Amino acid sequence: MKFPIALQLYSVRDLLEKDLEGGLKQVKELGYDGVELAGLYDHTAAEVKEILDRVGIQAVSAHVPFTDMLEDPEGVLSDYAMLGCRYVAIPYVSDEYRPGHEGFKDLIEGAKVLGEAAKKKGMTLLYHNHDFEFALIDGEYALDVLYREVPASLLETELDICWVNISGEDPAAYIRKYAGRAPVVHLKDFMLKGDKPEQMYQLLGKEEKQNARNEGNFEFRPVGLGLQDIPSVLAASADAGAEWVVVEQDAPSMGKTSMECAKLSIDYLRTL
Repeated sequence: MKFPIALQLYSVRDLLEKDLEGGLKQVKELGYDGVELAGLYDHTAAEVKEILDRVGIQAVSAHVPFTDMLEDPEGVLSDYAMLGCRYVAIPYVSDEYRPGHEGFKDLIEGAKVLGEAAKKKGMTLLYHNHDFEFALIDGEYALDVLYREVPASLLETELDICWVNISGEDPAAYIRKYAGRAPVVHLKDFMLKGDKPEQMYQLLGKEEKQNARNEGNFEFRPVGLGLQDIPSVLAASADAGAEWVVVEQDAPSMGKTSMECAKLSIDYLRTL
């Protein structure tokens, strides 16, 4: 099982906000094969492309807010195509687009529009899940409804194994469920003691909303240092035809910095 490994740059955003090029150099020095973008850090797309080229690291994919893409599919997706991204992902949706709200239908229709727009740019649209997509709609997970309603030709999966696990499903089994439609898998590890907090994550572009990670019973961890069975996930990813795995750690832990956590993750993956 050998995959190229990317780092979701949200993991080290504290460094990139201060020095994008310096932070990317550190990511490359750790041995990551690519990166997944989470914003442009007050740079233009052209400036980011120059930095990526100077550092010598590939932007494999990007997390781009759903509403930003819908407002200007041509302009936004052109930027990420220029950056060389093979994939562009819907990273989250706000409450009005979630299952249980009328806007969930708009998410489905919007994904179809964006999937077509991405194809025209030579990219593939992905959907990156959290746990709220595991709400049931007539006995079926909303995430499965989304993937059933939007054809694979327009939308593929970016399954985040943390939120799959938190939702009570086996990550390896769920990856295999979408064999042939799972080109990118998010490797995210965690520790959980007791019940999960009501809010465990911040949303891209919504940093001012603090979450409840500090309740003490939930903590993000470097890959391999939490509860996940990473070897089984990698085996499932291989069976499903995954092309990339992406390390993401929403917040540093264990007294380590964000970059130290990124190093622990890739060092562990190298042992496999």
